[in-house]
Amino acid sequence: MKKNQRISLFIIAKNEERHIARCILSAKNLVSEIIVVDSCSTDKTALICRDLGAQVFSRPFDGFTSQKNFALSKVSCPWALNLDADETLTPELAEEIARTVEQTSFNGFHIPFSNYFLGKKMRFSGLNKETHLRLVRTDKASYCGGLVHEGLEVHGPIGRFKNSINHYSYDTIETYFRKFNHYTTLAARQMYQNGKRFSLIGTVIRPPFEFAKRYLLKLGFLDGVRGLLWASFSTFYVFVKYMKLWYLKQENGK
Repeated sequence: MKKNQRISLFIIAKNEERHIARCILSAKNLVSEIIVVDSCSTDKTALICRDLGAQVFSRPFDGFTSQKNFALSKVSCPWALNLDADETLTPELAEEIARTVEQTSFNGFHIPFSNYFLGKKMRFSGLNKETHLRLVRTDKASYCGGLVHEGLEVHGPIGRFKNSINHYSYDTIETYFRKFNHYTTLAARQMYQNGKRFSLIGTVIRPPFEFAKRYLLKLGFLDGVRGLLWASFSTFYVFVKYMKLWYLKQENGK
């Protein structure tokens, strides 16, 4: 595939030496520019990215919204494609993107996701119909939101691609819980900043409903043991973030 002079790839990352080469290589023949914002990694993430031709900017992490807006500000091409370090373009998607950006009236595109958990594709569990807005006209887009749930806003019409991004979210249970601690802390801080009140009754009631939603309503049981794990871990996530909210309020006397 010939590189498209109209597309930049941008990634935010920290300590992703195991995954980021695969991510960049999946898009390298599509894009003409690669921007990586590295949150002060202590491994070889930055070195790997530079070796693969990326421009690397070091910036302490201060929230996903801020970090991604900074990365987007460094893009020089008309189109910007965002990937996380544990994501890859399928060859079919790369071809579809290359064809589409040459002539389209859309200012952004939603892209379907194929989610992998512990090395296997999840076909149910609420993960099978996931899409994200990842390709945008650079001058028509910006991120908004808080510490955790950043949203990409686009001015103008938005389309949707047929082919997917592969998301290799957690290759081991240890990886899951390393990220789990970080994300639940950010989620609790965001709720605290938004004035969210802690409710003991709500904290007791929410987890069973979360499990029922993931495992039964979203057919997680059809994903076998992985479906059970995903539903269980998601339930624990809800419980822990609310308990961290309670602890924040205790620390601050509110």
